[in-house]
Amino acid sequence: MAIDAKAAQSFVPIKEVRNGVIVLKDGGLRAVLIASSINLSLKASDEQVAIINQFQNFLNGLDFPTQIVIQSRRLDIRPYLLMLDGRLKEQTEPLLKIQTKEYIDFIKSFTDEVNIMTKTFFVVVPYSSSVINAKSGLMDSILSGGTQKKPVDDSKKAVDLATFEEKRSQLEQRTNVIISGLSGIGIRSSVLKTDEVVELFYKTFNPGDISQGIKLQ
Repeated sequence: MAIDAKAAQSFVPIKEVRNGVIVLKDGGLRAVLIASSINLSLKASDEQVAIINQFQNFLNGLDFPTQIVIQSRRLDIRPYLLMLDGRLKEQTEPLLKIQTKEYIDFIKSFTDEVNIMTKTFFVVVPYSSSVINAKSGLMDSILSGGTQKKPVDDSKKAVDLATFEEKRSQLEQRTNVIISGLSGIGIRSSVLKTDEVVELFYKTFNPGDISQGIKLQ
């Protein structure tokens, strides 16, 4: 059964993505940061406690709501296999050629039996006059403009440039606070650009696509 594109879009309260900033239909703005991670299991116990305490202090120091989103995706092994196939064709040593072929076969059989997952971490930074509803769903919370019962839909109105720049400036200050706070814990982060935001939402609503995702630069 065909799905009406307009009907599907009506469930996504995004008006546009401008200069990497998500503009919602109710006028709220959202910035999305991609962040690295820390493997606590590789740290000594005292380091683990220190990192957790730093992260706690970072969260307690925020005076605005923020969200951490973790996306788990099946690892797309195809580019790696293509690279190995290229190496195999270039290999002239018979023994190394056999070993490379066996390694490729092992990787293919292993990934067919085991779903190798990758995790990507995002931080959503909002700027609006309303408060995000903590009880709503994950994607609803990211996109929600607030908890007002009857949000104003001004999607057909042009966004005033001066108003947008003023809000964007406030949002940028918040993103800088997040980037600085995470950096103090040892986590690198950067703001997604327009094309990366579009790709993020495409993959969010098309989970079957296992192509290469967004990477932290």
